[in-house]
Amino acid sequence: MSTTERPRILVVGGGYVGLYAARRILQKMRYREATVTVVDPRSYMTYQPFLPEAAAGSISPRHVVVPLRRVLPGAEVLTGRVSTIDQDRRVATVAPLVGPAYEVPFDYLVVAMGAVSRTFPIPGLAEEGIGMKGVEEAIGLRNHVLEQFDRADSTTDEEIRRKALTFVFVGGGFAGAETIGEIEDLARDAAKYYPSIKREDMRFLLVDVADKILPEVGPKLGEWGREHLEKRGVEIHLGTSMKSCVDGRVVLSNGVEADSSTIVWTAGVKPNPVLAEFGLPLGPRGHVDVEPSLRVRGLGHVWAAGDNAQVPNLVEGEGDWCPPNAQHALRQAKVLGDNVISELRGFPQQDYRHANKGAVAGLGLRKGVAMIKFGKFTIRLRGRLAWYMHRTYHGMAVPTFNRKIRVFADWTLGLFLKREVVSLGAMENPRHEFATAARPAPAVERPAPAPPAAESDTKEKAKAAAG
Repeated sequence: MSTTERPRILVVGGGYVGLYAARRILQKMRYREATVTVVDPRSYMTYQPFLPEAAAGSISPRHVVVPLRRVLPGAEVLTGRVSTIDQDRRVATVAPLVGPAYEVPFDYLVVAMGAVSRTFPIPGLAEEGIGMKGVEEAIGLRNHVLEQFDRADSTTDEEIRRKALTFVFVGGGFAGAETIGEIEDLARDAAKYYPSIKREDMRFLLVDVADKILPEVGPKLGEWGREHLEKRGVEIHLGTSMKSCVDGRVVLSNGVEADSSTIVWTAGVKPNPVLAEFGLPLGPRGHVDVEPSLRVRGLGHVWAAGDNAQVPNLVEGEGDWCPPNAQHALRQAKVLGDNVISELRGFPQQDYRHANKGAVAGLGLRKGVAMIKFGKFTIRLRGRLAWYMHRTYHGMAVPTFNRKIRVFADWTLGLFLKREVVSLGAMENPRHEFATAARPAPAVERPAPAPPAAESDTKEKAKAAAG
């Protein structure tokens, strides 16, 4: 037990699983039964399925995030990173945003760190690539894309224009297909305000090493999604990888090359590498190895779920492990929270079991695909109706009633008002203009003034007399 008066439940990560697990524990917990501490480097949770729409401007970025302190008023929220965990001492080391690291003792531990982008040592990727894991990246992508239109419109150099209006997306899963669909819609709307730019001037490329896109919705809908994007002018290169992108020169394994100022990387995710410092049993791909009850194998005081966990799938015919999606994360978080409370009170654990209900994806305004399961029956939708299903599902799934209202309000206004296509590129470096104005002007070195004419004549006469 820790040295605190009440047992401490430490939740590492304030993402989807961390937020909902902490919330469930607080709801089930008796007054002063335990202390719930949530540690995350950000003070908010990001609802990642909305990132493509945030990048396209269909949803305000503020409505895609949920402030932890507001949603978890009964919890202790610490802004920082957990760098190491000593399981024997039951102590976590927290590195805050500022100041020295400190230790936090705990009695029960919930590991919900989520995942990070899965990248490869591709030359130029670190310098040129744009991820889509956080709301900051979604805002940056939107501003960056619109800024390319300003660049292309301001020059007559065909090479600069071609590079600015070429957009490359690597990864054909949900994140890649949804993002390219939304950004292509945004680009079409933006081009209406630039007389020198037409849709034919733009080039969109979607690259994936797999032989199909949108595998989450099945082969039929995935094929429809591919055909739909191709009709919109998107070049799709399957069974292809990106070999390099140094200075924006994209080289694909099938021989295609293109100069691009916009390279978006959505080629999958991997568990957070810091998990290796937590003293936990890990699976072959770095996930925390958990039992069906979501308790970590061999550690009775630790639970894990979501993208950073290897959760056994107890539903026959759906694979060995639960897929890392929001549908499972939400339900796992509730079971995990209940099991922490059960352990706290000495009751038995409950296994996690959930049959897949399907998947939905949006491919831009009024375009989407949806696969919905009702027991043994499967309904497949595409087009506008699937898009409505996509928005309805995620609109209801986003945490808190406050955020639901704000998101639906954004969508409702979008039915009557035109899309905003303003680039706020200065957000990348908002202090630049002020810093330039406030910086002291450099001192100008001026030549020494010539002596007065009378003084010069007197010196010359004195020299002549001396000579």
